[in-house]
Amino acid sequence: MMNTAAKEYLCGLKRSDFQTTIDGKETDLFLLTNENGNEVAISNYGGAIVSIMVPDKNGNHANVIQSHDSIQSLMNSPEPYLSTLIGRYGNRIAKGRFQLDKKEYFLHINNGPNSLHGGKTGFNAKVWDALQMNNHTLVLKYISPYGEEGYSGEVKITVIYTFTNDDELVIEYMATTNKKTIINLTSHGFFSLTGIGNPTPTIDTLECEINANYYLPIDETSIPTGEIRFVEGTPFDFRTPKVVGKDIDADHEQIKNGAGYDHCFVLNKKEEGELSFAAKIKEPVSGRTMEVYTTEPGVQFYSDNWADGFAGQHGATYPRRSAVCFEAQHFPDTPNHSYFPSVVLRPGEQYKQKTIYKFGVEK
Repeated sequence: MMNTAAKEYLCGLKRSDFQTTIDGKETDLFLLTNENGNEVAISNYGGAIVSIMVPDKNGNHANVIQSHDSIQSLMNSPEPYLSTLIGRYGNRIAKGRFQLDKKEYFLHINNGPNSLHGGKTGFNAKVWDALQMNNHTLVLKYISPYGEEGYSGEVKITVIYTFTNDDELVIEYMATTNKKTIINLTSHGFFSLTGIGNPTPTIDTLECEINANYYLPIDETSIPTGEIRFVEGTPFDFRTPKVVGKDIDADHEQIKNGAGYDHCFVLNKKEEGELSFAAKIKEPVSGRTMEVYTTEPGVQFYSDNWADGFAGQHGATYPRRSAVCFEAQHFPDTPNHSYFPSVVLRPGEQYKQKTIYKFGVEK
């Protein structure tokens, strides 16, 4: 595993703090840099994005993603999905059950009555095989064995992280299977554009735009009702930028069901699978911006409604609603909604996804 051992990390993390052996596999910290002097640090434990160091309008760097400062803290995080990869199935499957070719599959129930983010031990808690190609590219691989967490087929997954000179963190996913199965991969970055702190500031003043005319309403257990609802006249209308805090506690059934925003938005697409603009956030004080582009049909917008101020990196704390997540993905509970875009993967086919998080500054 090649790594930039001698380089001083801008984020102040120590590579040695992320090195251990779990079930015979070594964990490590990998540093991606670009010509602008910015950096991204990633652990091969769960593919966790541990740090994204980018400047504000005055050129001051801060870490804009929530994570931890050691492998032990990462493994024991109160938020197990904190800025990690998610699989085999991102988001929820109702009652942990679905049918494929008339056979019923049963998954681990780990979120109320439902299965969430791959089950009891998802991809967020696996040690991925890592190969650092160069200063700006990291390749992670994992083979999910037949029957893992109740899913059919052996699935081989490759995830490539690239940090470009345009300050884009590009995440590309590929997967194949030897038996018909379902798959829905994503990265669950908890973004805090102010920079993490003690406490990390609220997201209420964040300006947010989401390129979606429709969203998926959910029931009281956060499962899509099956309806596809127009955003106009609802708290879910982000077609033009508005501050996140404006409607986050609105007297609205869907806001109550999600305890804020925890909904899948149906992205506006000219054609299926095109790489197109999904969302943008701007933090008014720092001037930092983040744009999201993806090939996926949906993005789960989550306003960090369940954090409780737990301890994070370098003494930072993560209170409720101190981050936003844009999880590019297919829709939740798709196997139980035949008219949602399919998540079935067959032998001989390749699952592919590309999502870009582009960082910038606007004064």
